[in-house]
Amino acid sequence: MMKDTRSTDTELKAEKTALVVIDMQKGIVNRQHAPHTSEQVVLNASRLVQAFTEKGAFVVLVRVSTVDGRDMLRPRTDATTNPVPFPDGWDAFVPELEHFDQVHVITKRQWGAFYGTDLDLQLRRRGIDTIVLCGISTGIGVDTTAREAFQRGYDQIFVEDAMTASTEEEHEYVCTHIFPRIGRIRTSEEVVGLLSHP
Repeated sequence: MMKDTRSTDTELKAEKTALVVIDMQKGIVNRQHAPHTSEQVVLNASRLVQAFTEKGAFVVLVRVSTVDGRDMLRPRTDATTNPVPFPDGWDAFVPELEHFDQVHVITKRQWGAFYGTDLDLQLRRRGIDTIVLCGISTGIGVDTTAREAFQRGYDQIFVEDAMTASTEEEHEYVCTHIFPRIGRIRTSEEVVGLLSHP
């Protein structure tokens, strides 16, 4: 049984903490998700962006995109996947996040936000040692980014009610078996409460 460390949490220092929001884009958000609805996740993520921005913390909005579809991975797999359509505007951020201009935007081509991007560079230049992570989906973009951050030595907080997956089982597995081993799981309300002024 895992020990609950919430009572021993210390404040998050805004100058040492980054909020990283994964793939909150129209073409990804506007799908069926569980256990949290897209609306719940967008609401909680936008509240986090607002709080972190107000405190002067570094906020990173990560988007996945493709130039012409040819930069996508196509390994042979056991699971069959249906081709995902890419209508115009599918990779734009949801309207709730578009008005934030004091953010760093990263475009990734893979599942994780570190591979092939300047995310690690930008975090280290600012002396950031803690990442607060949320977005869609729990078991793909968020999980892959979390493992990449863990391998690079970052402390992490996973905002459970600001992420969701294609199925409840996928979300629960990652939150139960993976995230507690590489960071802390908290709610958006708890994270806002821990965030301090620089």
